[in-house]
Amino acid sequence: MAWYAYCIGEKTAFPELARHRKPVPMESVLGVSGNQVFLYPASDLAVIVSEHNPAETLNQKSGVDHARVIADCFQHSTVLPFRFGTVFNDDEGLRKSIRSNQRQFQTNIDKLRGKTEMHLKIFVDDCCAHSLEKHGPAEGVGREYLSTLRENAARTRERQTRARAVSFQMHRLFMPLDEEISCRLTESGKMVLDVAHLIDRKYVERYQNKFATTSAMMRECQMQLSGPWPPYHFVHRLTRGAHVPAQPAAARVTAPSASPLVGLPDALPAMA
Repeated sequence: MAWYAYCIGEKTAFPELARHRKPVPMESVLGVSGNQVFLYPASDLAVIVSEHNPAETLNQKSGVDHARVIADCFQHSTVLPFRFGTVFNDDEGLRKSIRSNQRQFQTNIDKLRGKTEMHLKIFVDDCCAHSLEKHGPAEGVGREYLSTLRENAARTRERQTRARAVSFQMHRLFMPLDEEISCRLTESGKMVLDVAHLIDRKYVERYQNKFATTSAMMRECQMQLSGPWPPYHFVHRLTRGAHVPAQPAAARVTAPSASPLVGLPDALPAMA
């Protein structure tokens, strides 16, 4: 029987596993395709899974269900999310994967215990918008072409400098334990900074209050806040060296974008 994997948690966080060595149903929790979610004991860990038909195609709703199950488990335990679409072919494959990486998984759970991820999306006017008409290289050659290349390089540096300044300001204001930042340019001429902050769960309310004052103060930026989330970005960083030999589901699709209704950060880096 194939198992669809959602995340790894702490066995002690689920009292129902204290008297069982076999998978135990999570009461009132359904996963991908409406299948019953199980707690699968693995030494001191619990793997959250559901039965899976390998011929079944995953879709956008599957991504929502995947995130919802992880969020439910996060209410009870520190979790290490699996990447959307991770499937183990059978019990032996699941046990072998967890057993071979157990020490690292336990270490990562210890590092992330009591922590959560907050996600900021910051929209900044492009500091180079005044010269966008020169963005493309000239069709000619020689001095005009080289001049355009230099101008494009200068604009890139200017944007990088602006993005670094905003990200530094966010770090100074929110003082996270750790952070992951990416920046992109939209077709509408805005720079978008996606900022993931790792914080102690007990300080979520303080973080939200700081966001309210910061967004009112920084009128030159538009800011959006989501969270608290399971620490998706930081699990990815900790597990880059881990090898989890699971098979992808019949059709792997991109995880949904960030939305309070969806429950996933923009990027979903997790265990491969």
